[in-house]
Amino acid sequence: QVQLAESGGGLVQSGGSLRPSCAASGSISSPNAMGWYRQAPGKQRDLVADITSGGSTSYADSVKGRFTISRDNAKNTVYLQMNSLKPEDTAVYYCNAIPAVYYWGQGTQVTVSS
Repeated sequence: QVQLAESGGGLVQSGGSLRPSCAASGSISSPNAMGWYRQAPGKQRDLVADITSGGSTSYADSVKGRFTISRDNAKNTVYLQMNSLKPEDTAVYYCNAIPAVYYWGQGTQVTVSS
């Protein structure tokens, strides 16, 4: 079973940038699309970005134009470049396959101050 470990979150001011990463213990190269999800306090976990094994990407409207998802299949790692961060981006960020077939990792906290 693949294990996922997210890192790279932190506290930034509004307008700042972060680049969380997600390292998998096993191969994620095929056939799964991978995604970044986020969960704010008291809210459900939502998918914000995804990338296919071939590199096609899609984004939630709330992050489109600000976030960029990428993957390195050789390193079994998925990244999320987050620019122009807003306080409403504050959440715990997780990665998983699409659908989410792997056990969830611990996530990485992203906090954006106004």
